[in-house]
Amino acid sequence: MLVGLGRADDAGVYRVSDTLALIQTVDFFTPIVDDPYWFGQIAAANALSDVYAMGGIPKTALNLVAFPGKSMDLGVLRQIIQGGIDKLREAGVVLIGGHSVEDSEIKYGLAVTGYVHPGKIRTKGGLHAGDRLVLTKPLGTGIVNTAIKAGLADPRTVDQVTRLMAALNRAAADVMSGYRVHACTDITGFGFIGHLAEMVARTEIGVRIDAGRVPILPEALTFAAMGLIPAGAYKNRAFREEMVRIAPGVDRAVADVLYDPQTSGGLLIGVHPSDAEALAAALADNGVDAAAIVGEVVAQPRGQIDIV
Repeated sequence: MLVGLGRADDAGVYRVSDTLALIQTVDFFTPIVDDPYWFGQIAAANALSDVYAMGGIPKTALNLVAFPGKSMDLGVLRQIIQGGIDKLREAGVVLIGGHSVEDSEIKYGLAVTGYVHPGKIRTKGGLHAGDRLVLTKPLGTGIVNTAIKAGLADPRTVDQVTRLMAALNRAAADVMSGYRVHACTDITGFGFIGHLAEMVARTEIGVRIDAGRVPILPEALTFAAMGLIPAGAYKNRAFREEMVRIAPGVDRAVADVLYDPQTSGGLLIGVHPSDAEALAAALADNGVDAAAIVGEVVAQPRGQIDIV
């Protein structure tokens, strides 16, 4: 076992040989959007993301389904599963089975297995002082989804955030493999600060984030200023605020977005400072348009996140 329960990481890794290790992960959740086909796509992209964050290539998947078959049209389930299958096909992943149960609430996701060379695993640990932090997707999906549930988002915004959540992190993972990446994670339910905190907690380094460089959905800032903050954001803040220092000049709406729980968010990559600009440019050249250098790793203060 190379990565297991001993530390909080994105997936487990088991070495098969000197040149092959298996990455294993599982994730499923209740519908995040109303359209069942897009829900299937988003759930699949989210489950695959942990393999990409570990520096691996997803290979096989198993469906996990909970569905109220006695009270809901099975056509809805077919659309959900078709969305997942189409996203797996896009990723080059083979669906080899799964399991379903009767439940009063819809849930869907996947257990995913991927490959990685034992010497090329990317974990949350490993950041070096001086490293730059690169984020590959804009933040704010949780806040926007809260606005969607309240009926306040227009159709263009609904389509934008849906497609963002359904987008694979495959291109970002492919690009980062060519650079000196020391650590990586994907941004999901704990929000940007929560997942960043996992990278620096109980370490000898800290991080400094330039709030003005963090890619954020403009609509998320608007809705955050209106107070449309999901409950998960408050939980994320309460859990990690003791290790976070936010400069007085940082807008409160921006701070709220930094705690916002994401669904199928982007990768947060810790890269050697000499490679940061080239990595960001290569990501943009490969369709990861929102990628930005958002901060740096510092030697002091240890275990702290400074937002400036």
